[in-house]
Amino acid sequence: MFEIRRYSENDKDEWNQFVATSKNGTFLFDRGYMDYHSDRFTDHSLMFYHAGKLIALLPANEDDGVLYSHQGLTYGGLITGVSVTAAKALMIFREMNDYLREQNFKKVIYKVIPWIYHRLPAEEDIYAIYKECNARLLTRDISSTIFLKNQLRWTNGRRCGINKARNNGVTVSMSEDYSSFWTILENNLLSKYGVHPVHSLQEMTLLKSRFPHNIQLYLALKDGIAIAGTVLYLTPQVIHTQYISANPLGKHLCAIDAIFNVIFHDDRFTGYPYLDFGKSTEDNGHILNESLIFQKEGFGGRGVCYDWYEWTL
Repeated sequence: MFEIRRYSENDKDEWNQFVATSKNGTFLFDRGYMDYHSDRFTDHSLMFYHAGKLIALLPANEDDGVLYSHQGLTYGGLITGVSVTAAKALMIFREMNDYLREQNFKKVIYKVIPWIYHRLPAEEDIYAIYKECNARLLTRDISSTIFLKNQLRWTNGRRCGINKARNNGVTVSMSEDYSSFWTILENNLLSKYGVHPVHSLQEMTLLKSRFPHNIQLYLALKDGIAIAGTVLYLTPQVIHTQYISANPLGKHLCAIDAIFNVIFHDDRFTGYPYLDFGKSTEDNGHILNESLIFQKEGFGGRGVCYDWYEWTL
């Protein structure tokens, strides 16, 4: 039997300490990150105890009788400690479903944590939701990931881009100038898709202040003016490109190629197994943005899936 407790603010330190030592937690599950947009969601995160010891967490929110793997996060299934075996995971989901029925939930929508983010293998949850919950696949997105110790050769277009940027005086470095990059990012997203970034400049500045070592910005400059950039999220296993964008001049001068050439040769990232460019799909995975994934695959990225499941209670 497990004790299942709904998270409260008083549990913050215990929650964060567990995430830091878990098999598959990243800084996105730290309450300092999760709670920056707490006004948008009704949190219903769960904590699982066995023999008085915390062994698992589920970042979650509720909405109209549905428990969601937290909708404010890109991924976010069960976060587990090393003591969680396959048999314990089965029991966790069995008892969690009982708890949710008692709380009058009707359905669960569950996002798994892609395996590249695991410090130790942690896919017991995927087996458990299949066996105990009769879960069905709801959404499958595809991301592009590079194994940094076994990189594929860049395409000719990407390699030529490096030379073009260099010959036109484009320089690349780490930066704290998020404002300049956000101007590029917002203009690009509005003109191309009619949308705004998931994070406002103020929100990203706040998160950077809370996680200064986990969030980094690289900018490409031409004559001292920003023309392209990428925001990186650094987790124990993965360098994740949270945002990539260039203005028209940056695109013309292949500034993105120059940025990733610097990142792939930066000693700061020695020891990271993977670089994840993120998803290239729309409409719950039914539409592949071929031009976007073409660029990522040109750097040597290949497919890793981000899956969502659902089950009724």
